[in-house]
Amino acid sequence: MLKVFNLPDLGEGLTESELLSWKIAVGDTVAVNDVLAEVETAKAVVELSSPFDGTIAELHGEPGAVIQVGAPIISFDLPGAGPDKTDNAPASDAGSSSLPDGRVPTLVGYGAAVEGAGRPARRARAGRPAAPDPVTAAQPSGSPSSVPVPAGATATLTAERPRSTPPVRKLARDLGVNIALLAGSGAGGVVTREDVAAAADGARPASASPSGTDTLTEAAAGGVRTLGGRPRTEEEPIRSVRKATAAAMTSSAFTAPHVTEFLTVDVTESVELLQEVRQRRDFRELKLTPLTLVARAACLALERTPELNARWDGDGGRIIRQNYVNLGIAAATPRGLMVPNLKDAQDLDLRSLAIRLAELTEVAREGKLTPEQLSGGTFTLTNVGVFGVDAGTPIINPGEAGILAIGQVRRMPWEYRDEIALRQVMTLSLSFDHRLVDGEQGSRFLADVGAVLARPGMALALF
Repeated sequence: MLKVFNLPDLGEGLTESELLSWKIAVGDTVAVNDVLAEVETAKAVVELSSPFDGTIAELHGEPGAVIQVGAPIISFDLPGAGPDKTDNAPASDAGSSSLPDGRVPTLVGYGAAVEGAGRPARRARAGRPAAPDPVTAAQPSGSPSSVPVPAGATATLTAERPRSTPPVRKLARDLGVNIALLAGSGAGGVVTREDVAAAADGARPASASPSGTDTLTEAAAGGVRTLGGRPRTEEEPIRSVRKATAAAMTSSAFTAPHVTEFLTVDVTESVELLQEVRQRRDFRELKLTPLTLVARAACLALERTPELNARWDGDGGRIIRQNYVNLGIAAATPRGLMVPNLKDAQDLDLRSLAIRLAELTEVAREGKLTPEQLSGGTFTLTNVGVFGVDAGTPIINPGEAGILAIGQVRRMPWEYRDEIALRQVMTLSLSFDHRLVDGEQGSRFLADVGAVLARPGMALALF
């Protein structure tokens, strides 16, 4: 029986996913929870697992294609007789008939551990020769499409993704290079940035500008230099994280009336505290930064100003105050701006915050953030200081009441004990939703955070 598997909603009503790579090929035999493909949503890169035991009959799409939720992605040849059928039911129900042993399919993630797991075994199907291994991938052309690959097409899809890192795979997608066709020059055959750049340079034809003239480069323009030696204009599709970020920020900026307040604080005592704490045996292996202290101070201050930890429900005509803190940390990742959050941060002491922040940062850098880590935030911190920036007017993360930007710590002249001295100074920028937070409450929150950073011992008196 032929069973068409439609792309499921991978979380929170997402409407599409970009197909990054296939982990199987036509003719492969797969079992429930075998990984079929790697797809990228606006939330995370996830592995799509098989809901069936069966044989891969057809792959609907090429790497780089954007597949709509509910559109066909894979056709299975399942044991047993019956008419062709499209899987339009929930995945757990649709696959139950093929699971006599009661296993539950896991569509997203790693699925059940299977001894000797690896790439599914391939067998030749009746009437067709076994596909070579590895097979070559068709290079996507034009804009991304979710149109199924026509039956009988000569182009086939890659069975395994070559070894590389997330930033290299992103670079390949940005430059229009099919990474599946590259032989890696790195250790163990890993595809490197240099491999991708070389392929892009070798494959890039002379392109035309909208006016019909050739794209100018330094050589073609008789010495006119372009930035980085790149063409004068380049294009990339708006999709995945960038598309979701643009939609979310536009909605937030034009829905929530933003107010931003600034406070410059002498944080010399906090800097000295960090230096002292780092010497303690139980902190020696941890990365303690000003962000760690601000995170702790923000959690304390939110107890005194719960309005900053609330949510506006316009449809329900209510304000929802959340008596817990899922602390969002804006992070620049290989996939773009992401805001994972630390669940129940109000329960974490300084050491626990340092550990959890380090873990979250590492996962974000590896591009392995999960939808669960990226959802449910109640208040956000963004550390613009790591880029050498003093202050800004951050846009509130949708669904939250406020966001606090942390500026760089600068050594500068400051009034101290009626004299001018060189002190460590930081600027805090708080944006809040004026529907939920009045100026009094926003100012009090900012003052509380500043008081803890200026004199960490004040935490004992204020909270």
